[in-house]
Amino acid sequence: MTTTPEEGGDDVQIRRAVQADLLAVLRIERASFDQPWPFSAFERYLGEPGFLVAVASEESSGYLDGEGDESVVGYVVANLVPNHGRAFGHVKDIAVHPEYRGEGIGAGLLDRALAILGTRGAQSVKLEVRASNDRAVGLYEEFGFEYLRTIPRYYDDGEDALILVVDLDE
Repeated sequence: MTTTPEEGGDDVQIRRAVQADLLAVLRIERASFDQPWPFSAFERYLGEPGFLVAVASEESSGYLDGEGDESVVGYVVANLVPNHGRAFGHVKDIAVHPEYRGEGIGAGLLDRALAILGTRGAQSVKLEVRASNDRAVGLYEEFGFEYLRTIPRYYDDGEDALILVVDLDE
């Protein structure tokens, strides 16, 4: 199933990630984070319903990375984790290509991932975010995520991570 993000990104659709998307996902990961995931980490989540990509049609994309008629411009990796007998969602990674930020693509990816986790039984979802990443924290707060706790020195550079949680039943 494909969807279009609510804000902007008229030529962007969201679908489940496939093997052919992984190099583009890795390039976005490396452009977005100081501590990027390795290729094998993304491979491990292929087939998960919550591994989604946002793709732009080639005509509208200034960032062409695929061999077909669309280019990956963002992705999210989310899955269910066991938690004392209850399904618990975890947004593990989300990023949008720098040239596409601010167009609602991240919000569209997060919205779709939360919907998938909810339909698969998650009652709540957590994620980790750099304490200094105000833009991401703002996006998560728009979706109802609330601060749970801080993990000191979570990242290799010593920065703290904030643990945010949203209750999907509300």
